[in-house]
Amino acid sequence: MQALWLEEQTLSLRSDLPTPEPHAQEALVRVLCAGICNTDMELLRGYYPYRGILGHEFVGVVEQGPTALLGQRVVGEINAYCGHCQFCRRGMTSHCEQRTVLGIVNRHGAFASYLTLPHRNLHPVPDTVATAAATFTEPLAAALEILEQVTVERGDRVLVVGDGKLGLLIAQVLALTGCDLFVAGRHPQKLAILDRRGIDTGPVTQVHPRTYDIAVDCTGNPQGFDLARQALRPRGTLVLKSTYAGKLSLDASALVVDEITVVGSRCGPFQKALQVLEQNQVDVSALIQATYPLHQGLEAFRKAQERGVLKVLLEIST
Repeated sequence: MQALWLEEQTLSLRSDLPTPEPHAQEALVRVLCAGICNTDMELLRGYYPYRGILGHEFVGVVEQGPTALLGQRVVGEINAYCGHCQFCRRGMTSHCEQRTVLGIVNRHGAFASYLTLPHRNLHPVPDTVATAAATFTEPLAAALEILEQVTVERGDRVLVVGDGKLGLLIAQVLALTGCDLFVAGRHPQKLAILDRRGIDTGPVTQVHPRTYDIAVDCTGNPQGFDLARQALRPRGTLVLKSTYAGKLSLDASALVVDEITVVGSRCGPFQKALQVLEQNQVDVSALIQATYPLHQGLEAFRKAQERGVLKVLLEIST
């Protein structure tokens, strides 16, 4: 089997790997298409000591598994959980103490001909959703998770900081609420994707302090965090949607004095994401920058690492 293999911060294309054998209650999925995301590139830089096949945003076809799923296009939730630990018993399966995470923690990922995931992680893709669009299900679900955690009402002043792939998805999701939304970024060509959808955008210099009810930082850097924090009114809500590669310094006293609520946010609802895609409520096609076959995976990663590039997809099979 062919796959992109990460070891000691070196990515290689291998053709000598065996097809994975699904365990009990797991399905074997032939991967059709997969997306390169910032987490993959952070793993390549050593963010977490992972060894194995990268990739967690995918669409595939079930070749072994429950009869109801055989032959169907599916996407998959990335956390495989035990169902028995204290967090699983509370319904917090993405925080399972024994979890493996597709292409991230102790489970080979999607940049390969095949992968395995538990049956319960898989969701059929509606016939009307194109395969390339369905690869956005995982990051779109992460964007929708904000609405699971924070009440966003029509007229609320909301700021999104960052015009990368996730920021553009989050902005489109938040716009569905009817909030008073502004997206701050540094790349006019990316912000233009939102402008075409009637979403108010502009440079970071247009963000005024102590103005917004909710601010979402999608940058993963200290400057973005500071901008989002300073933009909040007292008793505002700060949503952190990116991991931070280095240490983050913050003025904790300012958070206390202004009584700021800080919300960490990551994985989200797949079924809702598929519904949003099926109903064409967001535009993901505009976020696709390039598509490469798996055997050009190393070139695809080089492209994805270029400054300003949006989503790069890998076509695995047909």
